Amino acid sequence: MSGRRENFPARFRGAVFLDRDGTIIEEVNYLSRLDQLRLLDGAGPAIARLNRLKLPVIVVSNQSGIARGYFDEEFVRRSHRRLQELLRPYGARIDDFFFCPHHPDHGQPPYRRVCDCRKPAPGLLLQAAAARHGLDLEKSFVVGDKACDLELAARVGARGILVLTGYGAETAAAAAKNHLAPAFTGPGLAEAVAWISSEMAEINRESQRR
Repeated sequence: MSGRRENFPARFRGAVFLDRDGTIIEEVNYLSRLDQLRLLDGAGPAIARLNRLKLPVIVVSNQSGIARGYFDEEFVRRSHRRLQELLRPYGARIDDFFFCPHHPDHGQPPYRRVCDCRKPAPGLLLQAAAARHGLDLEKSFVVGDKACDLELAARVGARGILVLTGYGAETAAAAAKNHLAPAFTGPGLAEAVAWISSEMAEINRESQRR
């Protein structure tokens, strides 16, 4: 896609919340080495497009591998720095990262506990909203490959988008049974961002008609 700037409403206060594993990067089942971190096809240009839309791009992920003892919090932070490095050649960046290190049944305190930040609980989104004054969760998008991402969106009134990468195909097959209704389902992040762009264009037209 070209580097042209797309139209967006200047007063739009939403954000795009992205799951990490299976949505931006390949799902490897508890990524624990930096050499396992690989961008999914189209993820770099898709995030660059969100940047051009001037939408905050925020990663929210469950990282229960910390509670399980597979890696520590510093490794997760290093993996996020590595992700930024991989995005840079595309002119793309993540604006912020929030992750939950907890699990209700595995590990030891302080990581073994019921928390309000493990998706689908809304804690990570509430943290992001607190960090970015004026961010409106009901005007936001949540993109992911798991049922917990769709449920998270529903809990805060955001638009939930399902991608069929990672565990997305399995999630789609079970969606009706679990009464999950994504606002959009697409093969990957590029298609999800194209849909977000079309939604933004419609929001912009509505704001201009007022």
